[in-house]
Amino acid sequence: MNARQMEIFHSVMTSGTVSRGAELLRISQPSASKAIMELERELGFALFERVKGRLMPTAEGQLLHREVEKSFVGMSRLKAAAARIRDFGAGQVRFACLSAHSTTVAPMAFAAFRARHPDIAVTMQTHMSSVVRDLVFSGEFDFGLAADEIDLTGVDGRPFLRTRAKIGLPLGHPLCAREVIRIEDLDGADFIALAPEDTTRKEAEKLFAASNVAPRVVFETPFSSTVCAMIRAGVGVGIVNPMTAEIYNGRYIELRRMEPAVHFRTLMLTSPRSRPSQIVQSCMDAFVTVADTLGDAWK
Repeated sequence: MNARQMEIFHSVMTSGTVSRGAELLRISQPSASKAIMELERELGFALFERVKGRLMPTAEGQLLHREVEKSFVGMSRLKAAAARIRDFGAGQVRFACLSAHSTTVAPMAFAAFRARHPDIAVTMQTHMSSVVRDLVFSGEFDFGLAADEIDLTGVDGRPFLRTRAKIGLPLGHPLCAREVIRIEDLDGADFIALAPEDTTRKEAEKLFAASNVAPRVVFETPFSSTVCAMIRAGVGVGIVNPMTAEIYNGRYIELRRMEPAVHFRTLMLTSPRSRPSQIVQSCMDAFVTVADTLGDAWK
């Protein structure tokens, strides 16, 4: 085996055809086919088979590709790291964030940070909280914001922001006539739920059970922004993070106070294996300042 054969195999697997894989690598189709056949001879098993004229990976080919893919993911990360070093040098901050804060807390914090450090570049990626945790754990990112349901093994997590949840309603929904939505009002309602592991959902489900209330879950998602989009489309009602939902309020959906209250809780994650640089600490401080300001507004 050699790296070129694996590159061609990976390209064919990800593109779905030999011709497309060859095109992506800017080589001829016969060259790609020859490389695959040579690889199969060296491995001692078939990677593909023809099914009704189409090239399909064998079970062995799929298993090998899972391993090959890991090396290509690692190489992509190295290339991204090299590009950041080339463009920004050592003065940079790498931050990962759950989607709920990517359009609210993060822009405000970065604006304040940039006012103090205009020459420092920031890389931000938005992911599910579990992925944010993994990026901080691996050291690829300096710090992150994640919901509190994640496993904290290998990372340090401190309380960052606590916001009171609201009920989102489609425009014109009968419950829009009420200023406060009580748990009992949601009995039998078409309901857009957060992911089962979400602690806000678990908190709400305890209230539902205690009041013998059973909303009818018609859609489930880990993202508050998706809950808002489904409410806007009229799919149902849902519990939303007001920081995410505020841009929709009054124009696309209606927000109402929920009684009894449930809350969204966010953690700031760092690695226990290294101290943040002065630049990273300054960025984290900007986030804490914004959280202190917003926390009072969203209680």
